[in-house]
Amino acid sequence: MVTHSEFSHELKISELGGKIRSIHLTADTTQRAALAKRFDLTALDRLDADLTMTTEGSDIFANGHLNASLAQICVATGEPLLVEISEAVTIRFVPEPRIEEETEFELDAEDCDVMFHDGLLIDLGEAVAQSLGLALDPYPRSPNADAHLKEAGVKGEDEAGPFGALASLKEKLTKK
Repeated sequence: MVTHSEFSHELKISELGGKIRSIHLTADTTQRAALAKRFDLTALDRLDADLTMTTEGSDIFANGHLNASLAQICVATGEPLLVEISEAVTIRFVPEPRIEEETEFELDAEDCDVMFHDGLLIDLGEAVAQSLGLALDPYPRSPNADAHLKEAGVKGEDEAGPFGALASLKEKLTKK
């Protein structure tokens, strides 16, 4: 079942039918604003993707490239960071499984870029939006982040671990 997203671009599966098809998607201003809100970005100035669609049985593949220009907030300083994303994407659309009872699924690493389709439509725009979400740094840090954290009294990894404790003990001993 396809749900409508901020950047919906639905394709009828029947129109793909074994043909190779190139598709260029570009998010407009309204779509970018909605996606910026969804992904907690201060700006999303550009989002586009060039994809080649192929089919293999009931599976549909979208291979290509995603480009985005955006701004995220640094987790340490709170300042906006300008980010350019240029990522290769491969998305596999597979038929939605029919589940009669509650079942647990185990996913392999190659299953992470798999989306389900209902046999009628795929939402290529939503797939691109999700690929953007995966490409975002979950903990963006500005070049000033370490200095800001140190100033606030937050210890770095080298200071917080067991060797950091030994170094501070050695420093105390050498001062005597």
